[in-house]
Amino acid sequence: MADLVRAPEAAAQKGHNEFGALPEWNLDDLYPGPESAELKRDLDWSRTEAKAFEADYKGKLEGLAKAGRLYEAVERSEKLGDVTGRLSAYAYLRYALNTQDPARVKFLGDLSQAITDLATGLLFWELELNTIDDAVIEAAMAMDDNLARYRHWFAELRKAKPYQLDEKIEELFFEKSVTGAQAWNRLFDETMSGLKFEVDGETLPVEGALHLLSDKDEKKRASAFAAIGKTLSDNGRLFTHITNVLAKDKEISDRWRGYTDIADSRHLANSVEREVVDALETAVREAYPRLSHRYYQMKAKWFGKDELNAWDRNAPLPTSDDRTFDWETAKTTVLEAYGKFSPELRQVAEPFFTGGWIDGPVKPGKAMGAFAHPTVPSAHPYLMLNYLGKARDVMTLAHELGHGVHQVLASPQGSILANTPLTLAETASVFGEMLTFRSMLDKTTDRKQRFAMLSQKVEDMLNTVVRQIAFYTFERRVHTARKEGELTREQLDEIWLDVSRESLGPGVKLNDGYGVFWSYIPHFIHSPFYVYAYAFGDCLVNSLYAQYEKASEGFAERYFELLKAGGSKHHSELLKPFGLDARDPGFWSLGLSMIERLIGELAETQPN
Repeated sequence: MADLVRAPEAAAQKGHNEFGALPEWNLDDLYPGPESAELKRDLDWSRTEAKAFEADYKGKLEGLAKAGRLYEAVERSEKLGDVTGRLSAYAYLRYALNTQDPARVKFLGDLSQAITDLATGLLFWELELNTIDDAVIEAAMAMDDNLARYRHWFAELRKAKPYQLDEKIEELFFEKSVTGAQAWNRLFDETMSGLKFEVDGETLPVEGALHLLSDKDEKKRASAFAAIGKTLSDNGRLFTHITNVLAKDKEISDRWRGYTDIADSRHLANSVEREVVDALETAVREAYPRLSHRYYQMKAKWFGKDELNAWDRNAPLPTSDDRTFDWETAKTTVLEAYGKFSPELRQVAEPFFTGGWIDGPVKPGKAMGAFAHPTVPSAHPYLMLNYLGKARDVMTLAHELGHGVHQVLASPQGSILANTPLTLAETASVFGEMLTFRSMLDKTTDRKQRFAMLSQKVEDMLNTVVRQIAFYTFERRVHTARKEGELTREQLDEIWLDVSRESLGPGVKLNDGYGVFWSYIPHFIHSPFYVYAYAFGDCLVNSLYAQYEKASEGFAERYFELLKAGGSKHHSELLKPFGLDARDPGFWSLGLSMIERLIGELAETQPN
């Protein structure tokens, strides 16, 4: 799931106005309500089962493995994870609908604490599994095909073994996370939710202010830029403190665990080798001049400027298509694109539009941005949008629906194996976007509209690949510098500006006020080093799509197998049927070359 960004209080969308009747969530598929008997039953059962699980298995796992009975513990662990996951998802999604409601905030906090309390007694589970000799685990899997299905999970557990601590220390780290990183995350969320941005006499939430940076009116863009910079700067002291605390918190944890690189814990969680990510970062940074630098210089010329202002970077072109897409059109467009690729893909996607699985309208206090929450395999995913009727919103729907389809297809793997590493979690979403983009482009005959669509696609790719790798570079520099001492606001601003100069190039002017724009990026707070997964996914999909264009026969079947695997296989195994290998430097070159080709096409077909 894409990381959730909390939204400030915003004006409600006007009765789902020109977009038609936008869908809204029905959370009854999880629980009828926060006080329901079903929720209380599941919470009580979880507490009882967690204690029973600990009593039945703690200190006994090796004997269980030797007796060929380890699968029964795995099965019970998975069932418990499904029920507690359902509880957590319900509280989280309810909160996301209105982050300003004190009752929802309290319910989320109380339930999270309850889950943390019962989970503390379960910390022994993976720790103790890693004390069992490899030969014993192999023999146990040889005796039981059900257990053998978890081979990849055991292999991933083994990778974490060198970084595990004594059980009591692990328990302390776990319990204190509620008053540590989780508390600082919540402070960031609730602070960001309460911020107001004054743009030309109108008070806007951060979502509304950021949206104006892509407005056609340059004066509105400039006013929004100034307002964002002012409000973020006014709160810069707090955001600086939060960043310092979380970076130090991570450094302490990494030091105790023995990680040698600041991003190693993320790589481990992503089931990807550091060398692969290093190769990705190097390839993208080396391509900056051919990609972002070239494109933004071209765009400046299209605007009749020597260089773009920072507020012009995501501005629509003078020839852009200003159409508004109502909800029915957006839905039909995406489903048709999915169906053209595979009728089965469309079939999996359709229930999202009929079952209350999507929440579309902007509402007061609603989480900003968009995300797909997988919930648990026994339920179904939920998609959150803030639909504003632009072509980009149609692409966002296609993106999040890709996540949702992936989560549905992987759910039969169960709560342990359905969870896809972040590096592959973006595959279906970006592929769904690409299918929708190609479908819309094929139907567009107006030359200027086609040019505008191509340029928008290039900009989206640059934001996904170049920007996210720049974010990754920023994080690396911040976390590295934090080891030497606390960072000032000025130091953070300068690192941000330095990384931005490198990635955006001479075609973009970094106007006064831009230095503090690092402070609203939620990924830096919620999921350190998450951001490279977007670039990984985009380059991967570009390579996959190139394979699809070359030989579509049998591609859909192989693609479905990749999605259905969830987290049950390593990325190298999943990419092998497509003839792709992320360890090959040519893999990243192939993905980046698609962006470069589109920029070249734009250069040859510039508008008059």
